[in-house]
Amino acid sequence: MYEGSLIFSQLMAHLPQHTFRRCVKRYQGDRYAKGFFCLDQYRCMAFAQLTYRASLRDIEVCLRAQQGKLYHMGIRSKISRSTLADANERRDWRIYADFAQSLIREARRLYVDEDLGFELEETAYALDATTIDLCLSVFPWARFRENKAAVKLHTLLDLRGSIPSFIHVTDGKVYDLSVFDVLVPEAGSIYVMDRGYHDFRMLYSLNQAAAYFVIRARKDLITKRIYSNPVDKSTGVRCDQIVRASSIGSRRNYPDKFRRVKYHDVETGKTLVFFTNNFILPALTVAELYRYRWQVELFFRWIKQHLRIKSFFGTSENAVKTQVWTAVSTYLLVAIIRKRLGIEANLYTILQVLSLTVFEKVPLDQLFRSCDYNFPVKHQCKQLNLFD
Repeated sequence: MYEGSLIFSQLMAHLPQHTFRRCVKRYQGDRYAKGFFCLDQYRCMAFAQLTYRASLRDIEVCLRAQQGKLYHMGIRSKISRSTLADANERRDWRIYADFAQSLIREARRLYVDEDLGFELEETAYALDATTIDLCLSVFPWARFRENKAAVKLHTLLDLRGSIPSFIHVTDGKVYDLSVFDVLVPEAGSIYVMDRGYHDFRMLYSLNQAAAYFVIRARKDLITKRIYSNPVDKSTGVRCDQIVRASSIGSRRNYPDKFRRVKYHDVETGKTLVFFTNNFILPALTVAELYRYRWQVELFFRWIKQHLRIKSFFGTSENAVKTQVWTAVSTYLLVAIIRKRLGIEANLYTILQVLSLTVFEKVPLDQLFRSCDYNFPVKHQCKQLNLFD
């Protein structure tokens, strides 16, 4: 039998602990700790994310049932619901936000050469936001509407590897476009957005920052055609035009010309219109970039599976943001391990498998192989012979 580390311990071994300690020291996270430190808190929260725990009591019961394995998981102190609740309530959520940012940098470095499925030299991002509904009586600080509360996750996802490169957590009332107040555009990169971000003033600011955008056009927007490029309609591209905004207000906010690409998707039967300020990319690549934007929806789906209303472990703003950032960092940790170990399965398959195997003692690089792994059999030296 394989006598190695637990799957959970092998995962935690990939954590940059020196970076984590710097984040803790920056915000004095362990200043008043008496046995239950920030690293213990993070491991408990990561365990909850990996195994789909629904409450603090759920975490406590599951970990106490494996009391003999806690030391090997790196958790040195006794697990109690009240201790974990106090840690989520009082320890600064920015510890885990800064740590997640360091994991983002590491993950992006590993996925820089990831294949998109088509040729693209520029860095491509998908920008979107999702709302997580909350109960107003339980989360009064996150008022969204008259009888409803919510928090909103503004996410910039690197399409190479589905790695979130920027996350901004706000209450539900914050408008999606306000993310550009804190987001600094990266020159030469492509930002792919849905029509909810269609604001000519914002698009022109991207253009002035030497960044590119690909955005789905609103149905009510009228443009004036300047020139039509030849297209191959067998690829689904219906037209590729150089246009200007027609209305006075739109032309005031975006005085330059831009590009209009019309694409018909045979699989869904939908015809979509895109605007972009990139005049070099093939029209089909513009449409394919928008198709890849759905990776951010898959990322939101995973986040919401772990952040259901009933599974929030605290009601304060600090506790909610702590849980959000530990969920994000757990996702990033799995993405880093996938690339380091050369695992071919996608991130969502890996997370599902890990949810059932965290207490197993299987080599992590063998867990996702298609063939069965045969463990070396150790013969007992004290076994007597049946026959002489």
